[in-house]
Amino acid sequence: MDLRKLKTLIDLVSESNVSELEITEAEGKVRIVKSSGAPLVMQQLVPTMATTPLVPVTNLPVVDAADAGPAGHAVKSPMVGTFYRSASPGAKTYVEIGSVVREGETICIIEAMKILNEIEADKSGTVTKILCDNGQAVEYGQPMFMIE
Repeated sequence: MDLRKLKTLIDLVSESNVSELEITEAEGKVRIVKSSGAPLVMQQLVPTMATTPLVPVTNLPVVDAADAGPAGHAVKSPMVGTFYRSASPGAKTYVEIGSVVREGETICIIEAMKILNEIEADKSGTVTKILCDNGQAVEYGQPMFMIE
């Protein structure tokens, strides 16, 4: 990553209310963390391709397409946050395995930055798998449910 770009990002984080910033590009991943009263910390999480030697991989097992993952449509997380199956602790869960859902129906909640975001099914069908545990941190694009 270009040093001028890094300097600009560091300056933006230090002058804003943002406490953490993570950027992923083809060259690698950089995470900038600001803590109160302490200097800015920058971590390069993934080394750049130029510094990573390429090692040939041999004897990898062949994966059958049927074993590649769960069948059906994956409902993926649209954001980073905390996954919840119900609106509040002790409340009935939105869906269970075997539940029939319609497109647009709320199936879970993701809490991000103290905001509860209702996540809707993006396809109608039957829930065949629930891939996240209640209270689990989820990443952007992480599969949460399988619908057939």
